[in-house]
Amino acid sequence: MDPYKVLGVTPQTSDDDVKRAYRELARKYHPDNYINNPLSDLAEARMKEINEAYDMIMNERAGRPSGASSNGGGQQYGGQQRSYAGPNAGLYSQVRQAINQGNLGLAESLLQRSGARDAEWFYLMGTVYYRKGWYDEASRAYTQACQMDPSNMEYRTALNNLNMSGGYGGYRPMAEANMCDCCMQMAICNCCMQSCCGGGC
Repeated sequence: MDPYKVLGVTPQTSDDDVKRAYRELARKYHPDNYINNPLSDLAEARMKEINEAYDMIMNERAGRPSGASSNGGGQQYGGQQRSYAGPNAGLYSQVRQAINQGNLGLAESLLQRSGARDAEWFYLMGTVYYRKGWYDEASRAYTQACQMDPSNMEYRTALNNLNMSGGYGGYRPMAEANMCDCCMQMAICNCCMQSCCGGGC
């Protein structure tokens, strides 16, 4: 396997562009996009190939042995389904379907009503946060999922994609806003109005 061909890049491609190519392919072939789809097995195999190619390139550039994993994982995408094959499988299937349909409110509601707080729960909650643009919360949830199930490459890929996208500093949940934040924002706006327009509130 030529890892550069797999990612559609060349040996001269910069690290940032390699990461960008990997991120785009990972989004395209992510298992969430192929739930209940006859192409799910092909997408999973493709995702495994993409992960391996990315690891090979990054390990080579970092001077690590080719067998090492640049994203900290062991096995690749092959076993990601096992984390929700337990008593909460039905619930998690509903949550994934709601996320895929863009119904984040329903997905979050289902998760909040659940008493489970296992790795899959944190991964799915992180995905809800990510889709909402709450990147700090998504990072914390994905990190917790990875800590609870470190061999699950679906979780690690999600966290890696978030870290590589530089998504931090995104939208914050409204619940975290407080009166001090509001007052500070109003003061800043008032100063801007005075300096730009010669007047204020």
